[in-house]
Amino acid sequence: TDPIQYFTFSMIISISGIRGILLNRRNIPIMSMPIESMLLAVNSNFLVFSVSSDDMMGQSFASLVSTVAAAESAIGLAIFVITFRVRGTIAVESINSIQG
Repeated sequence: TDPIQYFTFSMIISISGIRGILLNRRNIPIMSMPIESMLLAVNSNFLVFSVSSDDMMGQSFASLVSTVAAAESAIGLAIFVITFRVRGTIAVESINSIQG
């Protein structure tokens, strides 16, 4: 198959992820889902480059990105839970009142 089809697919996923971040600014977990879809698009690009160039480096980068995405999701979920316990809401408007 042609790698251009896969690149087009990952470009569509990336654009929809950027669109999701820009349009959904009300709820933090919904804002984090497009970030995960953009990481999925990056993973698919790494895998397609790896297969098309017959090199294993892209596959190792894809596993690294998957590991970072899993850690980011776990830390983000912990932050959501703590914020909800303290504030009672996870709306983006309430985060403006957080002071360090």
